[in-house]
Amino acid sequence: MHPRLDIMKASPAALKPVYALEQFVQTSGLERRFIHLIKLRASQINGCAYCVDMHVKEARHDGLSEQWINLMCVWWESPVYDARERALLGWVDAVTNIAQTGIPDSDFETLKAHFSEEEMMKITVTIGAINIWNRLAVGFRSQHPVDKTAKAA
Repeated sequence: MHPRLDIMKASPAALKPVYALEQFVQTSGLERRFIHLIKLRASQINGCAYCVDMHVKEARHDGLSEQWINLMCVWWESPVYDARERALLGWVDAVTNIAQTGIPDSDFETLKAHFSEEEMMKITVTIGAINIWNRLAVGFRSQHPVDKTAKAA
């Protein structure tokens, strides 16, 4: 896979509102674990290697466990996520896959049982923000950095 273009150079003006949206997300008051959950899960769904790599590293840096990170791609099968996280994961799946899901009432009701209206707005804007980043990175084939391989002991 080869990059199609450098999104940082192609149109800085087009990225300016995307960065502003990201700034809102980062200062929204949502718990960091929820932001990590949203960004990582949406990036998995969208097949964005660049963003998955970034958000796994950020989640680790913020102290989230390897198990919490690793099982996110099969969250519905794992008891590692609490009720709020499960409601949020269901919402991320439904919103990110909107063309397939239509965002069912059941997913909304589950989310609503755990979050305020203000939180639901912030959560959904955060989902939209990462979906924009995913579409830019996947569409233009942004390449994630390759870490140095550690030698086996």
